[in-house]
Amino acid sequence: MPQPTTEPAQVVRTSDNQLFCCKSIDKLISESEAPGQRLQKTLGPWSLTALGIGAIIGSGIFVLTGTAAAGEYFQAPSLLHAQALDVIVNFLRTGSTAGALMHGRPPAGPSIAISFLLVAIACSFAGLCYAELASMIPIAGSAYTYSYATLGEIFAWIIGWDLILEYVVSNVAVAVGFAGYTKAQLAVFGLNLPEKWASPVWAGGQWTGAYFNLPGFLIVFILTLLLVRGVKESAETNNIMVTVKIGAILTFLVVGAMLVKPANWTPFAPSGFAGIVTGGAIVFFTYIGFDSVSTAAEESRNPQKDLPFGIIMSLVVCTLLYVGVAVVLLGMMKYTTFVSGAAAEAPVAYAMKYLGVHPFFRSVIVIGALTGMISSLLVFQYGQARIWYAMSRDGLLPKLFSAVHPKYKTPHWSTWIACFAVGIPAGLVDIGDAADLANIGTLFAFVLVSLGVIILRRKQPDRKRAFRVPFVPWFPLISVLLCGGLMFGLTLITWLRFVIWLALGLLIYVFYSRHRSEFAKK
Repeated sequence: MPQPTTEPAQVVRTSDNQLFCCKSIDKLISESEAPGQRLQKTLGPWSLTALGIGAIIGSGIFVLTGTAAAGEYFQAPSLLHAQALDVIVNFLRTGSTAGALMHGRPPAGPSIAISFLLVAIACSFAGLCYAELASMIPIAGSAYTYSYATLGEIFAWIIGWDLILEYVVSNVAVAVGFAGYTKAQLAVFGLNLPEKWASPVWAGGQWTGAYFNLPGFLIVFILTLLLVRGVKESAETNNIMVTVKIGAILTFLVVGAMLVKPANWTPFAPSGFAGIVTGGAIVFFTYIGFDSVSTAAEESRNPQKDLPFGIIMSLVVCTLLYVGVAVVLLGMMKYTTFVSGAAAEAPVAYAMKYLGVHPFFRSVIVIGALTGMISSLLVFQYGQARIWYAMSRDGLLPKLFSAVHPKYKTPHWSTWIACFAVGIPAGLVDIGDAADLANIGTLFAFVLVSLGVIILRRKQPDRKRAFRVPFVPWFPLISVLLCGGLMFGLTLITWLRFVIWLALGLLIYVFYSRHRSEFAKK
């Protein structure tokens, strides 16, 4: 009886120009089953949902709600720190960019609950596009792989390089935040970590005198040991952390609901619809992370059904939790309380302490915030390694990145390299506003994935789709407009850093990656 072949399908060029050659979906799938590159399929629908929740809900749910409700008032220190859209609008209106230097955001008040709901609807357009492509192309790599199959090699490289930036920068920021939060909480119990070994070496544009931020590095290192050990063990750990995190949020909702004073909900929308919209701009980035579900495609038992379920369900659960926290918090205390000081830095913890909540319940919130940061780190480190793995398998990164551990069936080299790419910077620098690079990178990925749905519907209308975005092309176009608009809400310095990173990536592509692609002329 003949043995089934494991050789990948023959290379098929879709364009004479290598830059615009798209990779065959069938070839992508066949390569993922090749011996030595096959990942273990252990994740079910609820584990995928937990991955999404783990990535979406960090400590921001306990912080940004108060900030968005109270509004922000600040003067940009330079033109580079003004919002790109502000600069463009002021220039078109007055012929000068000076007006862009002074800006802020009006308070949303209790209507921030509506902001969370509207932002969830906006994110759902991109989420639906991810769900369709994930069900069609159940391959690790997320937006990188989808772009390779729909837009061409150059777009795949750009978004892959962009995702490397997104995951690294995001996790460096979270690791530094985790170290600072842990240090502060231990100090409450009289345990003071030495500043020299528990602070970034560089922060706020100056040397701090510290040697290394050891807690920031250690948390990344410990999670890497878990990720290398196996995806099943990592997912089970994430499930536990997500349960703890949701438990902390539900505890706050129950305890806080008993302290709500309806008078605090008046006025409900102090700045009208403008406040609701600008509040949404602040909290939008608390939803980023659902796309990380798609990086688990090759380790899903039934990706055609489970990936769309995980993406959509994680958005639904997180929306309910965000809206619930907003309603309760703004019912406990007047929104103007959270303008500045300790109330602005930790609104949930401040409200519970001010209103005399028992220390046990306040400790639950602290544990929930810490768990939230750890689960976000775990999921993004997991996703980062899978994207590098997919790019390596296609030849755009060195083959070392796609090596699979013979025992644990995980891309161990990618995972360890990701560990040091995040852990060492986390030990050295506090990246501050450079963390916005994660936001612009994610929004750019959303735009390309949404365009990919439209293109694939035209190119391969008969290909089986386990999940279909309704009202194509309108829903994907709405996603493009919303995400593109939010990109212009970021600062000029963020745009400048993003362009420099992409330019560096293009140099690497020109001198290395394009020569090792399957579409390179031999």
